[in-house]
Amino acid sequence: MEDKNIAFIPVRGGSKSIPLKNIKPINGKPLVYWTTKAACECEQIDRVYISTDSEQIRSTVKDFCFDKVTIVSRSAETASDTASTESAMLEFAEQYEFENIVLIQATSPLLTAEELERGFRLFKEAGCDSVFSAVRRYQFLWTNTPDGTVCPYNYDIFHRPRRQEYDGYLIENGAFYITSKKSLLSSGNRISGNIHALEVNDDSLFEIDNPGDWDIIEALMSRRYVVEDQ
Repeated sequence: MEDKNIAFIPVRGGSKSIPLKNIKPINGKPLVYWTTKAACECEQIDRVYISTDSEQIRSTVKDFCFDKVTIVSRSAETASDTASTESAMLEFAEQYEFENIVLIQATSPLLTAEELERGFRLFKEAGCDSVFSAVRRYQFLWTNTPDGTVCPYNYDIFHRPRRQEYDGYLIENGAFYITSKKSLLSSGNRISGNIHALEVNDDSLFEIDNPGDWDIIEALMSRRYVVEDQ
């Protein structure tokens, strides 16, 4: 029987910045454990597919006690340093039956099941084809010009808005992207059509891309789970 909503978590073995980062322990568990946990606890998700090219990752994930999890193989071509995440999604979509897919990135361990629930509720609204998670920020941005100076990107320096008058802007936090299989296959992209953004917690703006990010996120996770346990 075809699953309605599935989660797809791609975790390759190669990582130049942090070797085998997807299974490196963070806050007492392998990194990929945390997003897997969030996906499995989301009632909207029927099955969680973890796609990997690494036997070491496969062995680690097998120890997770989550009934929804299925481990699938990822080809060497879609797991290379230059391959896009979309290539892995498309490879998967051509082999498995489902209606909708949420791409979840293991490098966002602050993701929660509640955020995924809200993401799917937004996705179900009329006229919505795709949803991604985002954080709203209120900084003033500048950009370089050809003559070596800089110019404001998102505000007028002669009409600097006050915080309460400024809507700010949205930043993709990279945690999740929801779309249909039909849209994925037709566009070749994780999001397309009428795109909506789900605003999530400010802390989740941090992703693990380098060792410095690791320390920041582990500190945030330690604080979060101590609070939740009280």
